[in-house]
Amino acid sequence: MRTAPPVAGARILGMGSAQPENVVTNDDLAQRMDTNDQWIRERVGIQSRRIAKEDTLLVDMAAEAGSRAVKDAGIAPTEIDTVIVATCTMPSGIPNAAAQTADRIGIPAPGAFDLNAACAGFSYGIGTAADLVRAGSSRHVLVIGAEKLSDWIDWTDRSTAIIFADGAGAVVLGPATDEASVGVGPLTWGSAGDMAQTIHINPDTNALFQEGQAVFRWATTKIAPVALKAIELAGLTPADIDVFVPHQANLRIVDAVAKRLRKEGAREDMVVADDIVHSGNTSSASIPLAMDHMRADGRLRSGDVALLAGFGAGLSFAAQVVICP
Repeated sequence: MRTAPPVAGARILGMGSAQPENVVTNDDLAQRMDTNDQWIRERVGIQSRRIAKEDTLLVDMAAEAGSRAVKDAGIAPTEIDTVIVATCTMPSGIPNAAAQTADRIGIPAPGAFDLNAACAGFSYGIGTAADLVRAGSSRHVLVIGAEKLSDWIDWTDRSTAIIFADGAGAVVLGPATDEASVGVGPLTWGSAGDMAQTIHINPDTNALFQEGQAVFRWATTKIAPVALKAIELAGLTPADIDVFVPHQANLRIVDAVAKRLRKEGAREDMVVADDIVHSGNTSSASIPLAMDHMRADGRLRSGDVALLAGFGAGLSFAAQVVICP
């Protein structure tokens, strides 16, 4: 029987991301539907988004982001033993994205599976990976959030077409050998299956349907308590949080939850992710995309205490505290 050295927990070793080159502005969308730049900015805060070419596959973006995360972690692909791809937009369930992505990166025969918790998928993936590392089932886990939402959008429906976009983000998790080096806190998670009809794939059009106001009300009231619970489980207080990286669903939701956290003691100088402005809503990819972009522009630094919070389609939600590599 394989034995693994005991570890105190998991930590993030590296990050990476990938987006399509094609930038679609609000003015571009106004040529296709009844909308305009001001209307979109006021409602969701988005100015532009990235949309993949028709022949670009979800696994193309996943492999690019994953390769960058492995390189950033300073390890070889052969040292990855588990790959998790959080996604809700694979064109079919078989074969899964994780095994295909691992093969493209050059990871030989890892444990590989897809995880569908939609917009909370990356947080679910981080929590699962951390538990695998802590239990000794895996040593290095590659967690990727990847979505090609453009395949599931009705481009005449302004309630969804203005919001969603494509992209991928990834992290590598590895062992923390002592308590001082643990970098992933306990996961707080849950679901609201009774709201399943507020976000779903319309069987008649095969396109994403969303009741925007219902989701907005749910997110702005339910997410802050989940985030606060994750802080408590990590043994911290809101004042300890340096960076808040929620799922980039709607800038008004992000601002509302950040305001609630500050009322509960978070610092005024807490950095809040606003990647949605130029990336759109990329579901499970939004948190790792935002983290990688914030690191690139200096707003997320090594050692920062970051609060991650995912919520949305599928009505799953999750939060955890991580230490940035």
